[in-house]
Amino acid sequence: MRLGLNVGYSGSQISLPMELIQEADRLGFHSAWTAEAYGSDAVTPAAWIAAQTKHLSVGTGIMQMPARTPAMTAMTATTLDQLSGGRFLLGLGPSGPQVVEGWHGVPYGKPMARTREYVEIVRAIWAREKPVEHHGEHYQIPYRGSGATGLGKPLKSILHGRKIPIYIASIGPKSVEQAAEIAKRLKQGAAGELSPRLGLWRHRRHGDHLRRHGAGGGRQSFPGAWC
Repeated sequence: MRLGLNVGYSGSQISLPMELIQEADRLGFHSAWTAEAYGSDAVTPAAWIAAQTKHLSVGTGIMQMPARTPAMTAMTATTLDQLSGGRFLLGLGPSGPQVVEGWHGVPYGKPMARTREYVEIVRAIWAREKPVEHHGEHYQIPYRGSGATGLGKPLKSILHGRKIPIYIASIGPKSVEQAAEIAKRLKQGAAGELSPRLGLWRHRRHGDHLRRHGAGGGRQSFPGAWC
């Protein structure tokens, strides 16, 4: 069994229980998780925690996908992963329409389609097999739409990183099923594997959807979604 610590996000002033986090690090906890809504972000506290711990993995639970381009997320994750000695875990989620449209000012769109494209782009950036190109419903790389100069060319990441574990926030049956399907596809393909552990209660609630894509049930680990 792995133990994790959820430090959440801030109220009107941000503070982190560093003594508790460092004790968890000393006791051999697996990970500490940060969060974001429409106040403090998830990345800055993750960096702060990583700088003051030695063994604890540090994850974002979650980074809001509509708030950042896939390329920015890939850059941020690799930077934190290397500075922390390979201890970063990338938690992603679509957030909700209130925060996405009411705070970030971008359309909520189709969260499941966005998730699929987002993970595909992030993984392509980390793979560094070729300059990244993507032509989807939510993302165009290079951008060729309205206002484009036409000067953007496909690029390959300067930074050489690893395939960092990705945890997808999945709640409803369809999103859980998609997370399992994405993980299975990546595991079978050359893109690497999504990360590791579905919550036990989610296995029980959505077991049929998970088994359909090889996730099994009970305590079996599965390269899939963080729920």
